[in-house]
Amino acid sequence: MKRKNIFIKSTIILILGGIINKILGFIIRIIYTRIVGAKVIGLYSLVMPTYSLLITIATLALPTTISKLVAEENHNNVRLISTATILIMGINIVVVFTMILASKFIALHLLHEKDTYILIIAMSLTFPIISISSIIKGYFYGKQNMIPNVVSNVIEQIVRGLLIYFLVPPLMAKSEILASASLFFFSFIEEVVSIFINLLFLPKKIKITKNNLIPSKLLLKDILSISIPTVSSRIIGNIGYFFEPIILKNLLLFSGYSNNYILVEYGAYNAYTMTILTVPSFFITAISSSLIPEVSRHYLDRDNHSLLKRLKEALVFSLIIGITYSIILVFFGEDILKYLYNTKEGLAYIKVLAPIFPAFYIENILMSFLQAINKAHITMRITIIGVIVKLIVLIIFSLLHIGLYSLIISEIVNIFLVVFLNIYYVHKFTKQL
Repeated sequence: MKRKNIFIKSTIILILGGIINKILGFIIRIIYTRIVGAKVIGLYSLVMPTYSLLITIATLALPTTISKLVAEENHNNVRLISTATILIMGINIVVVFTMILASKFIALHLLHEKDTYILIIAMSLTFPIISISSIIKGYFYGKQNMIPNVVSNVIEQIVRGLLIYFLVPPLMAKSEILASASLFFFSFIEEVVSIFINLLFLPKKIKITKNNLIPSKLLLKDILSISIPTVSSRIIGNIGYFFEPIILKNLLLFSGYSNNYILVEYGAYNAYTMTILTVPSFFITAISSSLIPEVSRHYLDRDNHSLLKRLKEALVFSLIIGITYSIILVFFGEDILKYLYNTKEGLAYIKVLAPIFPAFYIENILMSFLQAINKAHITMRITIIGVIVKLIVLIIFSLLHIGLYSLIISEIVNIFLVVFLNIYYVHKFTKQL
């Protein structure tokens, strides 16, 4: 009963914090979008796949990894964090240096948009601080103490909102590129604030010795054994996301669409459609974050009944949220879009994707469960298949002169395929427990 209370309490705290965070995020996004417009959002959207790929490499899936290792309660947590920090800083030095050298090539020859050069440089400089922040957040997830992350996330959003409100308008007056790149600078400031807030919640009686600060080969092995399969899966997924705008833009240009059409439509898709569709994501993230340490403990204790019970609870919660929200979007999507952004751009895409997204919402739950029972290599296999199929579908339909619907169709195919494979493997492994 006690473990169930911790799971439910952790999930509720994250959901309540997520609601506050999402409301603040919506307000901030609306303010920013109205200040800069769809074209600047389109420019920002072009570099986001590159950002997602590189931040995945830079953070090495450490929130999930540290959470799992801390939850198992058989490690020296101080030495675990110091080992993870030294490892991640080494990786970040390589990533940042590589990006500075490769930024012009990516901007000019892959994205075919010279204005993204400054954005790529700006985003790469945020990686080290985000990586350190992710380690600390992973520690609290493992302890199932969700309050520090909730508090820091809310304060981050407040800081972000203030920075955007006061600094973006004058930057926009000077340059659209500066207004777009400023978001990465703001991210750096937010993560510094987040680290400071989280440190205030650390136990006061932690004993830090010189030996604890020396990296442990055994802990390094434990970290890599979990993080490499997990991050490999995410890297593969982000490689697909990285190539998405490159393939889409080049093939649509080849099919006769203008550069301005692609920027505006892709910007609307990311700024309006995906933002509206993924509103429940904070619920799903909250459930997944609570599920991983809980399932890891039950799996270690061989408590299969509790393990399966947690999975069913997580799936039921996610489906109820996803189906309810999708119904709301089908009937009131236009009103929501009009009220939030004062636009109808992206509405057609919302109408097509809304009935599909309940499946998307349970995808993260199923993958988190597989990672918690040490099957991260399976999630990597599923992701590889999904990415390959999605890109093939995107290439084929981009040549059929149907505009951005080529991306919509590839997204739908990917969601159904990945969820089907996750369900298959979860069913297979739970039968063996």
